[in-house]
Amino acid sequence: QVQLVESGGGLVQAGGSLRLSCVASGRTFSNYAMGWFRQAPGKEREFVASISRTGEITYYSDSVKGRFTISRDDGKNTVYLQMNSLKPEDTAVYYCAAKYRSVTIVALAFDSWGQGTQVTVSS
Repeated sequence: QVQLVESGGGLVQAGGSLRLSCVASGRTFSNYAMGWFRQAPGKEREFVASISRTGEITYYSDSVKGRFTISRDDGKNTVYLQMNSLKPEDTAVYYCAAKYRSVTIVALAFDSWGQGTQVTVSS
């Protein structure tokens, strides 16, 4: 499995920005599609964004499309989630996940998960 460590969460006002990072280790990073998911209190974990091994294919949930951008730097074994125009409803624990080979939006298909980073957006 891939070991994943997220960082970059915090408290931000509505309309602000944050960039989450997820550093991978233990396997060849370029063999893995990567994804970001989130879970708000009392809610199920939901898909946010994912990126293919090459970075050519990206997917976004409708709720974040146009505001969030996923990217990857294979030289640093890192995937990023740039979050702009944040809203209070974006408040959640954000998780990074890795899936061997093909990209997907399905959480159950991802093999490895990080511990999560808290994002809180105040109104």
